[in-house]
Amino acid sequence: MNPDNSLAVFQGNDIRRIWHNDEGYFSVVDVIHALTDSTNPRNY
Repeated sequence: MNPDNSLAVFQGNDIRRIWHNDEGYFSVVDVIHALTDSTNPRNY
């Protein structure tokens, strides 16, 4: 895996990601925003 701590793009939305111990972690708030297009994804 490429330890790239940059943005991933999903359906035109930026999703923050970070690699730790060869595992990728994505921001849950960013994923919820991309899936629901909510104005306040933190409410989920």
